[in-house]
Amino acid sequence: MKVVGLTGGIGSGKTTVAGFFKELDVPVYIADEAGKNLMVTSQEVKGSIIDLLGAKAYTGGLPDRKYIASKVFSSPEKLEALNRIIHPAVALDFEQWVTTQTFPYIIYEAAILFESGGYKKCDAVILVTAPLEKRIERLRERDQSSLEEIEARMHHQWSDEQKRKLANFEIINSDLSFTKEQVQILHEILLKPSKN
Repeated sequence: MKVVGLTGGIGSGKTTVAGFFKELDVPVYIADEAGKNLMVTSQEVKGSIIDLLGAKAYTGGLPDRKYIASKVFSSPEKLEALNRIIHPAVALDFEQWVTTQTFPYIIYEAAILFESGGYKKCDAVILVTAPLEKRIERLRERDQSSLEEIEARMHHQWSDEQKRKLANFEIINSDLSFTKEQVQILHEILLKPSKN
């Protein structure tokens, strides 16, 4: 089974592209969702986050995302420490999930696939890109974030130019029907047996 990484900058449309793969019955693992879930369900992860950021990191047993973001995106050290808590937990969860899949390939969607080194475990990587203005517009609508908050989050990710050097494929997400066509073409390519 091939592991295909799916990544792109914040607001590029990774979730939309992942949804198109799901429509084709491709198993999709979304690392961000898994991380958020583990922040609630894993006592080990929860305890480590409280040790790192304090009790205010959780309200009523649930992570206070705004508080956590305000702490980690203003401190590279805290962001790195948070990633050292969440990434290994997600990696283990993913390994367990993969054993339950039977499709010829699976999609592993992760925002910081390159930054974290996760791409090294993939047989191929798809990069999703979109014009910067469109990405900012999506994020303002989706997260109700200020431009400053968006820029701070973008600052912690590699540029599309850096990612292109390591990606095997690129999906340009500027128009939904065109994006869907690109997914269909890649799906057909990925279904073909690998030439080892």
